[in-house]
Amino acid sequence: MRYAIEVAYDGTNYCGWQIQPNGMTIQQRLQEAAAAAFGTVCTVTASGRTDSGVHASGQVCHLDLPCEIPGERLADALNAHLPEDIGVLRSARAYDGFDANRSAKRKTYRYSLYFSPRRNPLLDRYATRVDAPCDEGALSGAAALFTGVHDFAAYCSSGSQVKTTVREIYGISLSRREGLLDIYVCGGGFLYNMVRTMVGTMLWHSLGKLSLEDISASLREGRRSLVGKTMPAKGLTLVRVEYSPDPFEAVR
Repeated sequence: MRYAIEVAYDGTNYCGWQIQPNGMTIQQRLQEAAAAAFGTVCTVTASGRTDSGVHASGQVCHLDLPCEIPGERLADALNAHLPEDIGVLRSARAYDGFDANRSAKRKTYRYSLYFSPRRNPLLDRYATRVDAPCDEGALSGAAALFTGVHDFAAYCSSGSQVKTTVREIYGISLSRREGLLDIYVCGGGFLYNMVRTMVGTMLWHSLGKLSLEDISASLREGRRSLVGKTMPAKGLTLVRVEYSPDPFEAVR
């Protein structure tokens, strides 16, 4: 029986999503929780991998269990065996053919910044400090260049193995909350470090280090020298993954 789960986690102490031999990961913790709860080994598949230190408030996963339980009870069964920095927010029996990765239509990430000459420990765990004033209008102007279908070859880490570096960005928006500036990026899919490099490029433009033409040229020509720095992982959160139909609504 296949189940869908929505998971939130603080990625600070983890080596990303995917199981690896050199450190603890979110996937490993979830699979250990499933083994403890149901006495069976299973694979927990996510909508996509998050990197070391990246957080999630709405990661969606699926897992197959040999037993049948009410879908809504799975969350509590897993949470009983998870650490405090990982939690299953909701769970449901998945509809036939649902795959958390392949069925995903859109993903929304949030990158959070705060502007201060000194580090604020109440903000610093989930946001990146910028010690210079920022022109929000310039940020928005740079963001507009990323919207649509582009080749983001210049915005992924070297050595990334993907079939194509072309991706579609549906929209980028800015929002203020409690001393933070949040940048929301919604797209059909993302390359390794893509969002963090896009935000770094937007920030460099707002600080006068890159022109709009530099950014346009980086998309046309794939030149890494025309983009900003890759921002730290701690400021990035996977906020939402969208499906049609919604796995938490389609089967009751």
